[in-house]
Amino acid sequence: MLAAFVSAPAPKDPLSVLEVGDRPEPEAPEGWTTIQVKAVSLNHHDLFSLQGIGLPAERMPMILGTDAAGIDEDGNEVVVHGVISTPGWTGDETLDPKRSLLSEVHQGSMAEKVAVPTRNLLPKPAELSFAEAACLPTAWLTAYRMLFVKSGLRPGQTVLVQGASGGVATALIVLGRAAGYRIWVTGRSEEKRAAALALGADQAFESGARLPERVDGVMETVGEATWSHSVKSLKPGGVIVTSGATTGFNPGAELNRVFFTQLSVIGSTMGTKSELESLIQLCSVTGIRPQIDVELPLPQAREGFERMLEGRTNGKIVFTL
Repeated sequence: MLAAFVSAPAPKDPLSVLEVGDRPEPEAPEGWTTIQVKAVSLNHHDLFSLQGIGLPAERMPMILGTDAAGIDEDGNEVVVHGVISTPGWTGDETLDPKRSLLSEVHQGSMAEKVAVPTRNLLPKPAELSFAEAACLPTAWLTAYRMLFVKSGLRPGQTVLVQGASGGVATALIVLGRAAGYRIWVTGRSEEKRAAALALGADQAFESGARLPERVDGVMETVGEATWSHSVKSLKPGGVIVTSGATTGFNPGAELNRVFFTQLSVIGSTMGTKSELESLIQLCSVTGIRPQIDVELPLPQAREGFERMLEGRTNGKIVFTL
């Protein structure tokens, strides 16, 4: 079957090890099933996999992709929850010490077919396209959990989203706007800032700009490049929710500001199946939809990876089959 995969890590030149070609069809063990993939979205996790971050060489070749929408063996349209917990685990699967995402231990979803635990399937509403549904299980679920589950922030409060154009950031803008938060964003270019305003952000600022006032919370996925600005932008008692660090994992902690102004720093990773179910329902009820930057057929996956690596994004990049 056709798949996008990695056979060896390349920390400094990730696109050099991206391969699009033939891979064996998946075999579904007991309790698993096979999905015919119709759409899969691209995430920074896939770029990290090409670099060997979280994916050692001994697990390669590995098909990429952490989320998907498609058709199950009974012909039902489904959304795939990409967090794989250990058998018998109960409760929040993101807290399972041995959890993984698709494409870390098990072959990923960037292929014509993917094998997943049957318990990881959710019905896809007819009003959501396959491409829109494929954006929900990673980027949009991450944003949903950050804002509605982890932050403790209330509608009406001001939230700063760092980096206006990525998949999680655009999800935060749309979700926050729909739920009644005042959403401010930062962006590196006028084009990215204008796009964020068009999505529903209240104000958009240059990266690192001094804000008109301090904010109640910051949603962080950028890391080293924005961390200091995030800490300085918060009101006393404010909260940073971090779910990624695309520009680096080791910024200066600025602990003096953290303890003196009594800030909270909260980590958030993906989300649960029940949270994904709520997110799908929220999209159905409100009519909000993921911002899709571009849809590409899977054979053109390299173009999508290039766009993400170069920062040429305005929403999600989706591969279709």
